[in-house]
Amino acid sequence: MMALLIAGIVLVAAILGGPVIFTAVTARRVEQALPPRGQFIEVSGARIHYLDKGTGPPIVIVHGLGGQMGNFTYALLERLTDEFRVILMDRPGSGYSRRAPGATGRLTEQAAIVAEFIRKLGLQRPLLVGHSLGGAIALEVALDRPEVVKGLALVAPLTHVPKQVPAPFRALDIKSNFVRWLVAWTVATPIGIRRGKAILDAIFSPDIAPADFPIRGGGILGLRPRSFYNTSLEMRAVNLDLWAMAARYASLRVPVRILYGKNDQVLSPQLNGEALQAKTPMVSLELVAGGHMLPISAPDLTANFIKAAARAGNPASA
Repeated sequence: MMALLIAGIVLVAAILGGPVIFTAVTARRVEQALPPRGQFIEVSGARIHYLDKGTGPPIVIVHGLGGQMGNFTYALLERLTDEFRVILMDRPGSGYSRRAPGATGRLTEQAAIVAEFIRKLGLQRPLLVGHSLGGAIALEVALDRPEVVKGLALVAPLTHVPKQVPAPFRALDIKSNFVRWLVAWTVATPIGIRRGKAILDAIFSPDIAPADFPIRGGGILGLRPRSFYNTSLEMRAVNLDLWAMAARYASLRVPVRILYGKNDQVLSPQLNGEALQAKTPMVSLELVAGGHMLPISAPDLTANFIKAAARAGNPASA
């Protein structure tokens, strides 16, 4: 019996060994190709990687699920720094930021990190910009800590619990932490390499995903096992707080501007834009042609939207 058990363990190790080695080598090559480009700060036990560029009134930008600051350095950052100080952050567990030990990835937890990050940098009520899941985190900041921000500018934000997991993210819908870890270290990387273009096309649709996005936009950072694990973890954690958040939107005390692509194939503009606007006069909504990745597919439009929100209430910039 013992011999059979040992033989089974050896067989499993042999089967898993190849994918694990491939995953580890790929992760190392990815980080060699795209090393950290910013600086680091400790925030409530998390190690946050961020980029701080430009001068002027501050803007903090928070990325969405599976993203990192490259989503904004691709085309948006350079369109804002002529007039504003822009701070891009890798959210905890994304890009090169590390979560605190025991962190869950919940919206309330991440919002607390964002608020403390703003305080630690000494920013005086910046405009907080959130894209996709970053929009939900920005809303949680505004609900719980409105004194920290002057307002929100949200691009294709998640604001309500979706009826189903968006198609590009269904492979992340893993309940078990062990299974999540096992997938991250065995099949997630080779599948990500093989299906990467199809996934990007689905996220950008109906817009065209740029061919250089995997490198210039940092997309290949998602091939690392910890990126897959953390993205899956926080996707499963979203609904733990989003139901309660949606019930509180009428209490928002800071202005919220929303930009949504009419043809967004990831999140519904009606469920996440129009439904939020109907709950409070603090929200204004602009619908435009395009899909989910407006900061990349429509950078001029997105930059002008953010600038208008940042100038609001600042007569010197009007």
